[in-house]
Amino acid sequence: MLAEVLIQLVVAVAVLLPVSVVLFVGRERLARTRAEWRSRLRTNAPVIAALIVVLLINRVARQTAPAISREIGIHLTATFYNLEGEFILIFQSIASAELTAYFSTVYVFGYTFLLIFPVIAYFTLSDTRIFRRLLTAYALNYALGLVLYILVIAYGPRNVMPAELAPTMLYDTHPQYQYLTREVNANTNVFPSLHTSLSATVATFAAMTRSAFPKWFPVAVVLAASVAISTMYLGIHWGIDVTAGLLLAALCVRLSDRLVGRWSLSERFGDRYPRLRNHDRDQD
Repeated sequence: MLAEVLIQLVVAVAVLLPVSVVLFVGRERLARTRAEWRSRLRTNAPVIAALIVVLLINRVARQTAPAISREIGIHLTATFYNLEGEFILIFQSIASAELTAYFSTVYVFGYTFLLIFPVIAYFTLSDTRIFRRLLTAYALNYALGLVLYILVIAYGPRNVMPAELAPTMLYDTHPQYQYLTREVNANTNVFPSLHTSLSATVATFAAMTRSAFPKWFPVAVVLAASVAISTMYLGIHWGIDVTAGLLLAALCVRLSDRLVGRWSLSERFGDRYPRLRNHDRDQD
């Protein structure tokens, strides 16, 4: 069943990505990227490697983190419920078959596409700083999220509220998706919502690059907002988790600015190598 879901996910994203590249990136940037991809890859290699390391650590930690969390984690499920009450039922009250289909699709397929497309789009920019900042922000989201998942033990609304109040709509309508979510997360990993933090991170970068990708900006914002709402609509996260995800996104975007060099290679060495400055200039 997991293989079937993964195939569906890969096919859907494989269809969306080339269409989006044509719509949002354009032929000129693609042509320039074909000519410069080796130099860009060398420049971006350290941050790519760092992200891969963080993802591998997260992969391994899925096996060991729950045991560590049980030893040192703080149980906050009851605290979240007492503070928030039945806030997410606002979203349950508007539930319909159409909305459930939309938010289920966004939660699984839209979220995956939302994370992958900016990596491709920003790689086509001659100035590599935005690409490096994006990958750095991704790595920070996963790293800080893992730490918080270890420190905070909390179950989501679908595990706490009665089924008649907060039904597990995602798994009721698409039971096959539970095989995928089990692979990437545990029931106690709800604070913060990484779906929200990573989606908000993408939306923030889309806002910063809206002059370069004006058509992508509104799409990214709508998708990011839909992902955040879907986590509550589907009963997966508390509003507190979503709020924490937004704060985590803001922190990671800010830290990425501090950690990544403030200038591109052309700005660092343009005075020494004028041809590099001309070559690195991005033309829309």
